[in-house]
Parts: sequence; C-alpha cells; structure tokens
Amino acid sequence: MIEAAMIWNEPNNKSHWDPLIDPDWSRFAEMAILAGRAIRAENDRLPRALGGMSPIDPGFVRNMADRGVFNEIDVVAVHGFPLDWNLWTIHEWPEKLDEIRAVTSLPLWVSEVGVSSFGAEEVQAWGLERTAALLVGRVPRIHWYSLYDLPKAWPATTRHKEAEGSSYYRHFHMGLLREDGTPKPALALYERHAAQMGLCQWFHFEDPRLDEAVGWMKRLGVKYLRTGLSWADSFRPGALDWFDRQMEALAPFDVTVTFCFTPEHRGIEPHHTSPPIDPREFAEFCGSMIRRYAPARAVAA
Repeated sequence: MIEAAMIWNEPNNKSHWDPLIDPDWSRFAEMAILAGRAIRAENDRLPRALGGMSPIDPGFVRNMADRGVFNEIDVVAVHGFPLDWNLWTIHEWPEKLDEIRAVTSLPLWVSEVGVSSFGAEEVQAWGLERTAALLVGRVPRIHWYSLYDLPKAWPATTRHKEAEGSSYYRHFHMGLLREDGTPKPALALYERHAAQMGLCQWFHFEDPRLDEAVGWMKRLGVKYLRTGLSWADSFRPGALDWFDRQMEALAPFDVTVTFCFTPEHRGIEPHHTSPPIDPREFAEFCGSMIRRYAPARAVAA
C-alpha cells in the first residue's frame, strides 16, 4: 500500500532541479505547494513528504518554510552518501539530523542512504553496518539505496555524467545485488536490518527486474519501500499499464511514492531537471496518481 507521497527528488541538487532557471527555489516552492494541495484533496490522511534534500541543508529548509511550503508538507526527508558524494564523514550522521531538527519540528526521514561498492565490496558492507548503527532508532523511516546495481547500459539520472569523474560511475555500484543479480557481501548484512531499514529502488519504465525485485524483498523481510512514478514517463505509450503493474506488484510493501522528473515538452527548458512551464500540470499529475493508487477511503460511522 502507499504510505506516503513524496514531492520531487533532491530538489536542492542540480542533478534534479535546474538552479540556473530557479536560483532561489521560488518556482519549486510554488510547484510543491500546488502538489501538496492536490495530494491532500485526494487523500487528506496520506503524509506528504518534501523530496529528500541532497545536500542536507538547513538553509534550504528555512527557504521552504519561509515560502509557505510547510503548510502543505507533513514530513521532511534527507539523503546522505558520506562515503561516496558528501563532504562529511559517516560518523556525522547524528549531527546532520540535528541540523535539520533545529530548523523544523516536522518529522524527519532518511529517504535515501547508501554506500557504493565502487572501490571495494568490503567498504559497502562496513558502511551498511555503520549506517544502521547510526540511524536505526533515530528516525522513523530509513530507505537504503539500493537493491540493484544500475546496469551499465543505462544512464544514471544526473546532469553532467562523465564530467563528474568517479562520482558518476559510483551510481552504477550502489546495489546489494550486482548487475547480474548475484548478491554482494552487504546483502546478508542488510537482511539483519530489513525490518527497520527499508529500501529505495527506482524502477525504469517497463523495468524487467520488477518481479525479481519483489521476490528478493519478500525473502529479505523488507517492509518499507521508496520508489517513483515519473511525470515524464506518464507521456509514454502504455504508461498507465506500466504504472498499474508496478504498483500492483509493490502492494505487499508500505510504499513511499515519489513524483518527479519534468517531461521535456513541459519544461521551461527541455530537460527533466527543468521547472515546468505550468506548475499546475505537475500538481494535476500528483493528484491523479493518488486518486488512482491511494484514494481516500470512507470512514465507517
């Protein structure tokens, strides 16, 4: 079942929102407010999460609060990858959470955290154990990224690709399973924490890994999953058939569904990171997905 709706993914990261078009996030704030209202109109009991910020930035939180976004948001989410991309150590996780708690009283989730096996699979295994020790019990939701390595033939969703150096290639080594589906050493360690630490797994359009992923998550004892429904994908032929199949397959889990990615023909610039020409269109997409997959249920008298 859907347990929460997340508005965008890493909006303060230039790989997911264009800072040249929207340098002060005013366009994003307007869009988030409209999306939050649209979600609430369809199901006023469904928590609405602000797309996990990366980097973890109290200034971004204050900006969103000042622009009225938190009137339409119930949860603030953060992402952290200190062994791969962030400029802080893994041991600083408690301090990073406290930085956000100092500027908002909303519940705080860690909706993506992970360690790549780019350098060594042993590093990923150590990082998983250390992450669990630092985060389990400190926040109500943790989503480990991810179950699968990204296939090398698929592009990572980022703006600058090879210009990022090794940072780009780390995207392909975040899984507990290798591209061929075989387990890495961290998988067995993750299983010990699966009840408290869910997964974040993005599924590409008509992703052939979906059914196998569901089987793995059931065997591991996963309860919580974060995934996405792409606004851009909604314009593909057969989009609703794919969305229906994906959400039906994921029904055994408590799903945080993330709405993001601008269709090229609906952006101010033709790119998935662009603010939309009309933010009401994104809000309409969010509302329609909640109406389809998480409608409000009448309460018995």
